[in-house]
Amino acid sequence: MKENRRTAPPFDEKFEERTVRSLREEFARRQEDRRLIERGWELNMNFLSGNQYCGINPAGEIEEEQPRYWWQYRRVFNHIAPAIDTRIAKLARVRPQLTVRAPSGQERDLRAAQLAADVLRSVREDCALDEVVTRATVWSETCGTAFYKVFWDAADGGRVRITEVSPFEIYPEDLSCASVEEQCSIMHAKALPVSEAERLYGVHVKGQDVYEFSLAPYSAAANFMGGAGAGARCMRRDCTLVIEYYERPTAECPNGRMIVVAGDKLVFYGDLPYKDGKGSRGYPFVRQCAVTFSGAFFGGSIIDRMIPVQRAFNAVKNRKHEYLNRLTMGVLAVEDGSVDADELLEEGLPPGKVLVYRQGATPPALLGADSLPADFTEEEEQLLEEFILVSGVSEISSTSRNRTNVTSATGLQMLIDLDDTRLAVTTESIKQAMRRIGRLALQLMRQFAGRDRLMRRVTGGRTETYTFSAEELLTDDVIFEAEDESASSPSRRRSLIYELYNLGLLADEDGKVSDETRERILSALGFAGLRGAGGLASLHTNRAAEENRLLHTEAVPVEAYDDDETHLAEHVRYLLSQKLGEREKERFAAHLAAHRANLRQKAQYTAPDPAQDPAADGEKQI
Repeated sequence: MKENRRTAPPFDEKFEERTVRSLREEFARRQEDRRLIERGWELNMNFLSGNQYCGINPAGEIEEEQPRYWWQYRRVFNHIAPAIDTRIAKLARVRPQLTVRAPSGQERDLRAAQLAADVLRSVREDCALDEVVTRATVWSETCGTAFYKVFWDAADGGRVRITEVSPFEIYPEDLSCASVEEQCSIMHAKALPVSEAERLYGVHVKGQDVYEFSLAPYSAAANFMGGAGAGARCMRRDCTLVIEYYERPTAECPNGRMIVVAGDKLVFYGDLPYKDGKGSRGYPFVRQCAVTFSGAFFGGSIIDRMIPVQRAFNAVKNRKHEYLNRLTMGVLAVEDGSVDADELLEEGLPPGKVLVYRQGATPPALLGADSLPADFTEEEEQLLEEFILVSGVSEISSTSRNRTNVTSATGLQMLIDLDDTRLAVTTESIKQAMRRIGRLALQLMRQFAGRDRLMRRVTGGRTETYTFSAEELLTDDVIFEAEDESASSPSRRRSLIYELYNLGLLADEDGKVSDETRERILSALGFAGLRGAGGLASLHTNRAAEENRLLHTEAVPVEAYDDDETHLAEHVRYLLSQKLGEREKERFAAHLAAHRANLRQKAQYTAPDPAQDPAADGEKQI
């Protein structure tokens, strides 16, 4: 980032003061614009963590709701948390494998697409993308929106890094613009320890206490000490607020603009650092929503819809328990002055108690109560059904109970499929976010990887290291390996593979399954460790591909251990998709001729000799 600075530090004092002041004023304005949205996120976090007797007052702040009477029950029967846990568990299966589509059928483009796919898989493992997506999904399910930041970390030789970002840290310019790319500017505000800020930016800043929102579990003690929002806010001490300002390219700033302020210091002022696939500059952020709203930057959460049902359910359960207590403990009627009221109030009427009352007075008696009304049970069942309707999580998924009349395996599977269909909007958002992350990662590699970049990949059942150059990444058209999500679960995927195998759709025209197809089947079934036991076809194919690259510049000898048929097929496939010069054609022709000579020699060596074959000699005599 230092080489992109327009104003090299130390900055002009007036320029720095004016820039910091204007950026902080813009940040305060954006905070106020989305204040009510943030309060909704806080309310969701409190309800998810179990603090469900709070609300947003007319002033737009979270406050604790007080009971009308001191004796009223205020227990929480949290049905939001298990519903969200089930949704996150089902969404955890949405991890599509990414690959890269070649722009044409030429061998050069096909090799470049394969290289890009290998780089993408390496980045995915290096960044632990599956874990990052899981953490981001928790944010999106709670607050409705989560973000990913894809950036280049120049430390230790440089690498792509992918982190999840809380929606509390992202401040767009226009709350009604639903696309990240179409925002005129975006702010990323975060709290960093003073020591970390000094290490990153080389400036000394003053530390302060900064509130930060987290998904920490709610505790009654924390709520007592910190108010209704204690389950959502946490205090970070000796930190500084770092604001990163990203501005889209304009006529005045064709490369966009990026400003970084740490505390009261301007630490960076320059162009947007990252190029997009079109040669321009873009944002390093990717958005993911639980429920997408038209004309809104931030999405919605299922918790928003579940809060009214949860309030009603808590009220019904608590009133039900109060009624049951009246049935069991009763309400004692006592004539004034007939007994010691203080003793009766303190001890009640335990079994075997000797109750002494004034002679001639009416003895104390329990007021009669009817049985529990059926309305409580009916209302409770209706609210439980509303939980299923609103959350999109059926009873089969959440409790593994089936209260329907469906008993057949096909019918139950259709119910499960219907349950998965209700998550389709959220699932599609996760998939598109991962696709966008893959594209940004390849663009960063193309921009910063340089030459002779060392990477790891798995080929032929073994892990190997290889080098590549950034200019070899010719495409960033990231797609999914399988667009059909009907076989999302491992068991259904295996059943589908077995069915395809039994139908013969995985075999070639001779009815045989090739070594390459066999390796793919083993990998899909979860037996990737057995792929190397199937043969040497993939190793010979990889060696032939390496020979294709070398034959452009030098002659390559044919080795005695080469599989000539596999090499011939790979070389001919390469030649049919390439345009070669005369010298290159001569080298390829000589190499192919050597392979064919080996095949003829092997055929003569294995042909039967009539003089040594009695059966063949007998046929000749006949």
